[in-house]
Amino acid sequence: MSGRGPARRGGKGRGRRGRGGGNKAGAGPGGYCVCPECGHRIKHEAGKRCLDISCPKCGSKMIRE
Repeated sequence: MSGRGPARRGGKGRGRRGRGGGNKAGAGPGGYCVCPECGHRIKHEAGKRCLDISCPKCGSKMIRE
């Protein structure tokens, strides 16, 4: 044994990456893709990365909102 006490399980911020929302990978099916250049927003499509979509107005790569 290592002598560090019982194994920690759960806890704040542990094992929760990619769940919930925001602009991180695996943020879920909802939300919007936003152009960082002109601000144009389109609804995010599940299974498609916003970075793989070009803005229909100016052609820049979109980012997740």
